[in-house]
Amino acid sequence: MRIRTYFLGILCLIFLPFNSSFSQIEKAPDRTEGEGPFKRLIVRGVTLINGNGAPPTGPVDIVVEQNIIKGVYNVGYPGLPIRERDRPKANPGDQELDAEGMYLLPGFVDMHGHIGGTGQGTPAEYVFKLWLAHGITTIRDPSAGNGLKWVLEHKEKSNKNTITAPRILAYTGFGQGAKEPISTPELARQWVRDNAKNGADGIKFFGAAPDIMQAALEENKKLGLRSAMHHAQMDVTRWNVLNSARAGLTSMEHWYGLPEALFTDRIVQNYSLDYNYRNEQDRFGEAGQLWKQAAKPYSDHWNKVMDELISLDFTIDPTFNIYEANRDLMRAYSAEWHKDYTLPSLWEFYRPSRRSHGSYWFDWGTEQEVAWKENYRLWMTFINEYKNRGGRVTAGSDSGFIYQLYGFAYVRELELLRESGFHPLEVIMSATLNGAQAVGMEDKIGTIEVGKYADFFIVEENPLKNLKVLYGTGALRLDENNEVTKVGGVKWTVKDGIVYDAKQLLEDVRKMVEEKKNGLSFKMTTK
Repeated sequence: MRIRTYFLGILCLIFLPFNSSFSQIEKAPDRTEGEGPFKRLIVRGVTLINGNGAPPTGPVDIVVEQNIIKGVYNVGYPGLPIRERDRPKANPGDQELDAEGMYLLPGFVDMHGHIGGTGQGTPAEYVFKLWLAHGITTIRDPSAGNGLKWVLEHKEKSNKNTITAPRILAYTGFGQGAKEPISTPELARQWVRDNAKNGADGIKFFGAAPDIMQAALEENKKLGLRSAMHHAQMDVTRWNVLNSARAGLTSMEHWYGLPEALFTDRIVQNYSLDYNYRNEQDRFGEAGQLWKQAAKPYSDHWNKVMDELISLDFTIDPTFNIYEANRDLMRAYSAEWHKDYTLPSLWEFYRPSRRSHGSYWFDWGTEQEVAWKENYRLWMTFINEYKNRGGRVTAGSDSGFIYQLYGFAYVRELELLRESGFHPLEVIMSATLNGAQAVGMEDKIGTIEVGKYADFFIVEENPLKNLKVLYGTGALRLDENNEVTKVGGVKWTVKDGIVYDAKQLLEDVRKMVEEKKNGLSFKMTTK
């Protein structure tokens, strides 16, 4: 049976309708996984790759009490046995985790983490376990697609660790739950005030008339909340990223609104005259030609826009991975993890459709992919230089669309930051400290420091040498016996001092997928 369910576009470039109701995915069950938090946990002998750009150091022992890091101790030198007298002593009842020779990193922050969708048939447990299995301990849910009440309920449960889930930050879609259309600046201000009272961490904007955007962003800034924006093509001509940043927007998603701010010989994208925004191949196909319409890299206007955004302490969350199928469709749909970890309903959602969002492969070919490869080259040039000049770049995945799977897609995002020119340590910084700063939690997460939450993960291979070892499916290697083997995959993820077996979480997901396949004539094809 072919399932085609209309999905209210979370990644959509349309405004969320006022007074919209939300179809909610299956709630996360009570937590049965993980051990701890412990009165005292000591992680022994790891090499620390911190999120602050510092080079690796080790071996170190890390002491955790309940959910707080209490000490980071240098306990030796590479190539020499560790002297026990240099180590923090274990007390009766302490838990010890032998991680000698392994690598420990701060928990990743996924800045664009939608918690599934009914159109995709993805229950919360499935999504949460895939994230945690890849070292993602914090997610920002942009637009709260399951409804703010649902997201806040799961946020609270995650904070109390009664469910197996990353910590959650809820950014409500602008206008979500409004009793009437937001048609005036005062209605915008009132909605923003109500949103804050309802407990949201911030707002996700898609676009509106300039006076409404100005009022909403000013009010949100006054209240001290953060914000994100996907600059909708339906409103971007009058309101691009510079307008947003000047009004108080703290971060942008993807790249829409940025090329438009870089236009010098036009104000409107060079749309085909038979273009229809509701035809997603038009929308995404022609978006692949947008960056070449912008000012050339390092030109006066290009530099001026970049410098102003940096001066405003503006964060860019590029989400390179979510559009990668545009430049290599075959690679995206043939990724090795789909077979074992992609739910049949999610695969069905991905396949070509005029209705499912992000399934716009009506007639996608070489010409579109070549255009998008050039689009990426120019986009990546801007992002890398933005980082080089001191701008904040974060890592987000926007998984659940366009063949991008939770957790796996986040690792792919890190690879694409590397492709952009980031040093691997800069990649890790984007995924950890930069994300923590962008959501206002740098005093709690983002680096391994005394007093911060015990959010980190441990992997047996060095991810700086090969980011692929962070994938749950690992990386290929030819061993000394000339046998092909797989190495890597996160071994343990620790969130709030609770130690999760990352590979067991993946196995749980694999079983969920296998159960859903039972009784179905399911083939992972694009037909």
